Amino acid sequence: MRSDARQTKRHPHDDAPDTAAAFRRLTEMPHGPERDVLRQELVKAWLPMAERLAGRFRNRGEALDDLRQVAALGLVKAVDRYDPERGSAFESYAVPTVTGEIKRHFRDHMWTLHVPRRVQDLRNRVRFARQDLTQTVPGRAPTLAEIADKAQLSLEDAAAGLEALDSFTALSLDAELPGSEDGYALRDALGAPDPALDVVIDREAVKPRIAALPERERDILYMRFFGDMTQSRIAEQLGISQMHVSRLLSRCCDRLRDQVMQDAA
Repeated sequence: MRSDARQTKRHPHDDAPDTAAAFRRLTEMPHGPERDVLRQELVKAWLPMAERLAGRFRNRGEALDDLRQVAALGLVKAVDRYDPERGSAFESYAVPTVTGEIKRHFRDHMWTLHVPRRVQDLRNRVRFARQDLTQTVPGRAPTLAEIADKAQLSLEDAAAGLEALDSFTALSLDAELPGSEDGYALRDALGAPDPALDVVIDREAVKPRIAALPERERDILYMRFFGDMTQSRIAEQLGISQMHVSRLLSRCCDRLRDQVMQDAA
């Protein structure tokens, strides 16, 4: 019975072709058309295994067809680098090579923002630790200290890993915020430069220059720009002509502008 059980137990890649002789022949052949044909035949023979490995990474945010292409690229690298003289079966070399190529694809191309390799590793350790803790501490989310202890990380590294968990993809600025029923998007929550700040800067820059003006010119500026008085009313109050008021305003403004620009330079 035990013998029958061993015979019926299927290997993960039990349909793998017997290509040991072909690989030995490939290493002995010189570069040329015949070697290229044999190389293509080996890749084609092992392609089903590469596609099965790609299937293990489905539903992780990448199209399965793209994962199959990445796996095929890893398979080609495995065929080119495999040395049958080392004694191990091609499958033992190809599986980690193809899997590593797929993982490298996720690491280098699936992050919306560039995240350092160290932080990506912290993310994976924190993710696995949190998954394990979720099963052992039901009813609540595991704490940062528990995650750090489980992953054997410092609190600072565990916090960085948790932040990276939410950094795999970026949220569109046009995306509607959760719980919003009026189309309120993230863009609406972003701040913008306050134009009043420029006014504050200009006022502070011109303040000492205004204080240095003769009293009558200061009064004219105050009545015109702070009292919102017309030139005619200012002329009547000061007992001068409107034309004189206009000339004084123009001269004061030009002088203040030139002085402030010189100070800025």
